[in-house]
Amino acid sequence: MSKRLLGLILVLPALAVIVFLFMAPLAASVIGAFVVDGDYGFGNFTKSFALYTSDIIFTVMIVSLSTVLIGVFAIAIGGYLTLGENPRAVAMLRWLYRWPMFIPFIVVGQVLRTFLAKNGLMNNALMALGVMTPLQATSFLDWRGIVIAFVWKQTPFVTLLVAGAMASVDRGTLEAARNLGASRLRILWEILVPQVATTLMVGLVLSFVTMMSVLSVPLMINAQSPTMITADIAFRINAYGDYGVANALGVISLLATACVAWIYLSHSMRQRA
Repeated sequence: MSKRLLGLILVLPALAVIVFLFMAPLAASVIGAFVVDGDYGFGNFTKSFALYTSDIIFTVMIVSLSTVLIGVFAIAIGGYLTLGENPRAVAMLRWLYRWPMFIPFIVVGQVLRTFLAKNGLMNNALMALGVMTPLQATSFLDWRGIVIAFVWKQTPFVTLLVAGAMASVDRGTLEAARNLGASRLRILWEILVPQVATTLMVGLVLSFVTMMSVLSVPLMINAQSPTMITADIAFRINAYGDYGVANALGVISLLATACVAWIYLSHSMRQRA
């Protein structure tokens, strides 16, 4: 048996899994988005925009805001891990920041629902400390809760990538900047961030795609209107069995993530040119 044929046989199982469990369902969903009463057309998309335009805008705004905040926190944490001068604080931060990575989204939703509710742990703690009165307590179980959940869950993943990239930067450059009187903030912004920009962008693109597909968090924290597209897809299927509109919403979500992927790819192509 030739090495080429043996390699093909070894690849076939993985290729079959990708084709039958990913490519075929994806193609069926995309085609199904254009099927209306047995014919092809844009009726499902028209209905989707008529019913869920506010939810589509809400989803893009929530995920975009969360992505920006994740980037800011990842740079701040990664920068302190690289430039921090207190070994105990650096060691404690390095040990703490990774924990949310190992917690599933559905547990994150349940934990934050308990924490951010009007009578939740956060408001009870603030009232016990005398920071607020019971009449001033408000619920964060709305768009703010979704953003907090996404940022809390995804920041460690991006930070792990960014901190690793920052650790590989030549320390001599950083020490030279320090000897010339540059502050840590200036070193972070003008030396570290430009050198890890590609890694940061990869992490943010992957986080954007992940957040666009999360169902449990919007269902558990904010299922009222406006809500996220994933909750609408689940509602159309479970309440009406309307796979056409659900597929159309899925295609709209796919196009949103494709736009982010295109921005990343065009940036990478410009860097290699």
